[in-house]
Amino acid sequence: MNNWNSKEKSALELINIAGTLWLDKNVELVILRRNIVDARYSEVLNNKEFAKKYLNLPLSIEILLELARSIAKLEIAPTRVDLATLGKEWLAENGNDYDAFIAEKLKNYGKDKRVIKPIDVVLFGFGRIGRLAARELIQQHGNGEQLRLRAIVTRGKNTDEEIKKRSSLLRKDSVHGKFRGVITEDYANKALIANGNVIHMIVSDNPAEIDYTAYGINDALLIDNSGIFRDEEKLSIHLKAKGIAKVLLTAPGKGSLPNIVYGVNHLAFNPDSTNIFTAASCTTNAISPIIKVIADKLGIESGHVETVHSYTNDQNLLDNYHKSYRRGRSAPLNMVITETGAASAITKVIPQMAGKFTGNAVRVPTPDVSLAILNLNLTNEVSSIDEVNAIIRDAASYGDLVEQIDYSTSQELVSTDCVGNPHASILDSHATLISPGKKSIVLYVWYDNEYGYTRQVIRLAKYLGKVQRLTYY
Repeated sequence: MNNWNSKEKSALELINIAGTLWLDKNVELVILRRNIVDARYSEVLNNKEFAKKYLNLPLSIEILLELARSIAKLEIAPTRVDLATLGKEWLAENGNDYDAFIAEKLKNYGKDKRVIKPIDVVLFGFGRIGRLAARELIQQHGNGEQLRLRAIVTRGKNTDEEIKKRSSLLRKDSVHGKFRGVITEDYANKALIANGNVIHMIVSDNPAEIDYTAYGINDALLIDNSGIFRDEEKLSIHLKAKGIAKVLLTAPGKGSLPNIVYGVNHLAFNPDSTNIFTAASCTTNAISPIIKVIADKLGIESGHVETVHSYTNDQNLLDNYHKSYRRGRSAPLNMVITETGAASAITKVIPQMAGKFTGNAVRVPTPDVSLAILNLNLTNEVSSIDEVNAIIRDAASYGDLVEQIDYSTSQELVSTDCVGNPHASILDSHATLISPGKKSIVLYVWYDNEYGYTRQVIRLAKYLGKVQRLTYY
């Protein structure tokens, strides 16, 4: 028992160091991409155990704490540091001096290596994705050196009652739980105060006429999650408003608009030469990282994606008129076959997949988390399921897609286990199948179609705003 108490104390000290680094230096400590800042000590110990099993190493909370203590002594640039990665390297190198070890590992992460000019953010719309984006922007605010949520725009009225209702929806969510922060209403100034930050509540039916500069908002990135505007002509209306520099749509864009899955094709688009971007769909964000990894390693001749998708706001609670035949039937009572644009959207993200994919979707009576089933015909043979899984596991552990791909070893994984997972894709390793001919595989990919997608939107927003921190993974 005393040993466990000691571990809890170490976890509490680690949380304190992580919080100080975050608030003072915009340095975020994580354990295999899992959060430490504002976590409970039991969560930290659980994350440590996960990393220990995942890496198959004797990784202790004491090692992680010592690494964090040494990091705290450095003058370091805004950086996201994975303690599990450092712990792995510490054990591999048989380290004996934590300060010297950290000084060497982070020698290229000095304060002078990255200067960030923060960017103002406006949320246009306040639905499922809008409210989750607001939560993330508030929680990630830190010392304000990256994205700063300055305003939320809705339609209708801006009465005290309306502000109170929207504030309540931000505080509580039936799927994602309570907001872990402090929100107060400032009715006199038509604003919310979230963790000390002023967020102006603006109402307008004509986005072009809004003067954001009157609220002290300049050169802002507007994230449109309203679902109203989908093409370049309509989204360009936002750019006519004073104070808006760029627009990011949280849906697949129509026409020639760039559909971006951060981590897969974001480098193909220059934020300096384009002002309107789209973050594609939640499903496209889920399947594209996995498809890219398999295509790069094994080659893909053709494929089919079947999405088992949680119902969404565009469906009816009870049978009623809908522009789509089947979506008019009661969402909580039926499985509903419907179309998905994910198969065709892959082409926009990974051009070499043009003409190779078909797709369909089934909406099911769950409020969140979806499942993409990828049936892939390969160019090259694979020897075993283990070989296929190892390819995805490596991509989830090292390289450019560690924030996009998660790898689950659980034999009991179900949809609710994935609520709140920040990754775009979660491979269910125990569900992987391989054909007798060794040239066809089936991959089961879970994704939180609300939260996981929102995190992808935020990552893309940081790229567009040029406020990305350095990373050590």
